[in-house]
Amino acid sequence: MSRYLAPSKIGLLALVKLYIDGAVPNEAIIPVVNFLTSHLLDCSLTGPSPASGTQWKKAEDIIKLAVSVQHFEELLAPFPAVDRLPGRNLWDRFLEKLWGIDSLHSLHDFFDHLPKLLARTKAELREMEARGEEPPSGVLLGRNSPFGVFIRRSHLEFTKLQFDDVADLWKMFVKYRQPTAAYWKRRNPHHSRLSFDSVLLDGEHEWGPHTDGVAVAAYGNMLLIDGQDAALPVSTDDIESLLEFQIELVQKQSCGPDFSDSWRAGEFPAAFDHLHRYFDYTMQNRDRLFYQYALLNLAIVQSDFGCHKEAVATMLEAISTAKENRDTTCLNFALNWFFHFGKAHPSLVKELEGNSMLGSDKELLAFLRAKAKETGMWILWSSALLSDSKLGLANGESISVALESMTRSSQIIVEKNIKSMFGAQLSLTLALWDRLGMAVMSNMTCEVFLRCHARNSVFEDELRFACRMAGMLSGRGMYEEAHAKLERVDANSLRSAKADQYWRLYRGLLKLRRDLHHNDLESAERLLSQLLQNTPENIESDMVFIVDTLHIEALTRRKDYDMAFTKVDRLISELREDDRDVSLRIRLLLIKAQLFDSIGRPERGFTLAMRAASIAWRGRLLSLLWQAVGALANVLNALGEFAAAEHLLVAVLPRCLETDVAYTAGTLYNLLADARVGMAGETVKKERGQSRGDQASSSSSERAVLMRRAHKALDEAFKCFSAVEDVTKKCEVMAKKATMFRAEGDLVKAEECADTYLRLWDESSAGKV
Repeated sequence: MSRYLAPSKIGLLALVKLYIDGAVPNEAIIPVVNFLTSHLLDCSLTGPSPASGTQWKKAEDIIKLAVSVQHFEELLAPFPAVDRLPGRNLWDRFLEKLWGIDSLHSLHDFFDHLPKLLARTKAELREMEARGEEPPSGVLLGRNSPFGVFIRRSHLEFTKLQFDDVADLWKMFVKYRQPTAAYWKRRNPHHSRLSFDSVLLDGEHEWGPHTDGVAVAAYGNMLLIDGQDAALPVSTDDIESLLEFQIELVQKQSCGPDFSDSWRAGEFPAAFDHLHRYFDYTMQNRDRLFYQYALLNLAIVQSDFGCHKEAVATMLEAISTAKENRDTTCLNFALNWFFHFGKAHPSLVKELEGNSMLGSDKELLAFLRAKAKETGMWILWSSALLSDSKLGLANGESISVALESMTRSSQIIVEKNIKSMFGAQLSLTLALWDRLGMAVMSNMTCEVFLRCHARNSVFEDELRFACRMAGMLSGRGMYEEAHAKLERVDANSLRSAKADQYWRLYRGLLKLRRDLHHNDLESAERLLSQLLQNTPENIESDMVFIVDTLHIEALTRRKDYDMAFTKVDRLISELREDDRDVSLRIRLLLIKAQLFDSIGRPERGFTLAMRAASIAWRGRLLSLLWQAVGALANVLNALGEFAAAEHLLVAVLPRCLETDVAYTAGTLYNLLADARVGMAGETVKKERGQSRGDQASSSSSERAVLMRRAHKALDEAFKCFSAVEDVTKKCEVMAKKATMFRAEGDLVKAEECADTYLRLWDESSAGKV
């Protein structure tokens, strides 16, 4: 099924071309134009109270989905042709256009000719003049007119089609046109059974009796089907028209009485309708004093509906109007919204930073704090302080300065009893504890909000805290509890499209993480194919980053290292250009260092690990600092510096356990075991260089202690990896233990570990883990 094009669209294009060529008589112009517009323009059932009969007539037209050739015949047959030839009518001229497309090559020519029907742009006219060409004459369509837009989109969609899709479109068009074959043959005696395809007709003399076999090979038996009884082929666009009609009808039956109710209920068509009525009211009464509030709310609705570029343009107009009317209240709210929107979608506002009236982030926040304090806008003042603190954390600046702003915001919230701001306040507090690696405080913050403040906050805050708590549970390997936490979210509140999308996206991320740990790459790739379709224009950019990092992990597990390196480098470049959160850059540096380790070149990750550790230490991103130290210890192990690696790992492991991220703890324990085994190997070298006696006995005793400690570290690593159900890592640990027992001469335990390895791998292959 094509995304947009279908045989009926080719018929509409032929009718448009017939109209432009001047072949439509005067008495047929209005019916023809009305027919075209009724099938090209979207049916709007949200207008002011259409009559019942008219409404269901439009519904019937939509349900028909595609225009059959019979519809064209009913429209065109009653009108004579412009040339007034005896016995010829407009229907005959239309069939000339359809049957003139007599091969796949002709179909390409038909679509290639479409841009010539459009008026040229100024740039194109200048180029034609420079080449000495005359500008086109005759009737041309405006590029933004309904017919012009239809032609431009049809041409664009055709150029996007793969060869197989074009061939399918051609076959469907032949089948679509087939019911008119008998009539066309009566009008044109030279028409033969192979005239539908000029290639077959021209090759008939060459192929002889084999021509029918070639036709069957190309078209099968589809030409034998009665076209009037066969279902009309439709495009995805036609199906979407039907679904849009159904959705609009349901929403119209349940619209609230005003904009606020419609917006909160997620009924976006009704919200737009109420807003436009407000626009009309303000303009008709020539009262622009409150016009900026209509723009402000329109931008918010557009943003919630996913029309982010339109929201930016509308909000900039709202800011300009508020400044013109000297409305400080509206201006402050608009600037505050624009700041948060810019942080969530940096690519959309990047071009505005250098040449707009908004200034830098710090200047904007300083202005908001000052104006909010002057005007007594306590919510905005608290929000600006929180934004200032969040900006400092994102840039890796002083924790104490960020805490100062958070404390001042908390004081305002408590003194003014602004209950609705507890969600934003505790959300930033949660982010701070998470950066400091204090999982206990993070859990406590989530519980305090969900138990005490959720009832007084907006649902989006409650949803984010529930998802964050589910994420922390999954980090400890408690997948079922995490799933139950998400399922307990109020289903009635999830009727909003934006909230439902966020909830489903987070569920998909948790399942994707579990599938990757299970090494179920087929299921993971199916999920990734859906999740990767989300862009920063649709969801928050941080969520897109999580999806991208999981995609890199899937590529690594597939051993597609070239693609993984390419994606990491692209993400690093994008983050550098957008000046995003410093924690995201650290994560990418660690991922790249891990990729070097995966290809057997851990030494090349030394600089990356050092940079990540340095940035994490300056920004007090302790949860990432422990990962960076682990990456550095891995490089030291590869270089033979086992004692230094053990020293680092022993120092950071207790703090890493405070983060409650089992996978990271397991990785550090695994590296600690490698370091201790390496140190034990060094004692063997010392023992060989020493004489028999007490020194050799001491070295042997030291080696035994190191091996025992390495086994203990591997046991702890196995527990951590078992908690998160990571099959590959559990198998890796068992393989190491089997090798160590074999080196120690304990073949019984070595065989037990080998059997455990095989059992784990077989269970993962059978999907039982």
